Amino acid sequence: MGHETRFARAGDVRMAHWRAGRVGAPVVVCLHGWPETKLIWERTIDPLADAGFDVIVPDLRGFGETDSVPDGFHDIVSHASDIAALVFAALGCETATFVGGDLGGPVAQEVALRHPDRVEGLVLFNCPLPFDKERMSGMRTRAPRETADYFIRQGTDADALATELSSPAARRAYIARFYGDRNWAHPGAFAPEDVEHHVEPFADATRLRATFANYEAAFDPAKRCGRPLFGPNDIHEVLVMFGTSDAVIYPDFDLMAAAVFSRVWKSVRIDGCGHFVPWEQPRRFTEETVSFLSRSR
Repeated sequence: MGHETRFARAGDVRMAHWRAGRVGAPVVVCLHGWPETKLIWERTIDPLADAGFDVIVPDLRGFGETDSVPDGFHDIVSHASDIAALVFAALGCETATFVGGDLGGPVAQEVALRHPDRVEGLVLFNCPLPFDKERMSGMRTRAPRETADYFIRQGTDADALATELSSPAARRAYIARFYGDRNWAHPGAFAPEDVEHHVEPFADATRLRATFANYEAAFDPAKRCGRPLFGPNDIHEVLVMFGTSDAVIYPDFDLMAAAVFSRVWKSVRIDGCGHFVPWEQPRRFTEETVSFLSRSR
């Protein structure tokens, strides 16, 4: 399951990434969210590569083995700029399909809107979506209020929270809850050793603090490097997957996606699966993704 971590310069960021499959094959870029790193793709990178694709799996800026940057920005626009620079400039890919959940979802959407001719399609699961009040009338567009406490704390009180998490053990314990009793994942989806594996990159104080910055950008425009295009997409075909056990995402995620993406190729509800779809249901995730990627081959 181990993959060699490679590094490439994307603008001002030294980006860590894995790459599997044949260079020259159709490119698939898999983007993690929070509290994740590229490790969340360990169960799907090789099956996607074996299906005939060139798979690129980066750590976003400030996450995992990718550096933070002097400008201090960690918003959607900065992440999307990094990913476009990595994939299209540093790695020389002409086009790619972008796959993302959680934070990786809006980053993928932003890349698609900024580089429409270079994006072949989108695979989105359990992630933030553009809001359209009229089109989404009657839909359940908010997760339960009690699941939003982390978002508010990390977005408005990040320094104090980081200070409270004063040891590696405290930081690991904080992140571990998102894989366990906060009801993001389907019950039992992560064995104790899996949780330890995924939380370890967040034990470092500087890196954990950097990952809070995207939440700060949601509340403070001064923490954004630019205005996101984040909105409806009528250009690209989209595969939508929804792990229905997820308590932190919109209960009507799949219906909301159909309201803002006019070219939904397929919408799939996956029961017995929560927020971390490629880890929790890797076979189903891979099957659906490969089917989408193969639609025009």
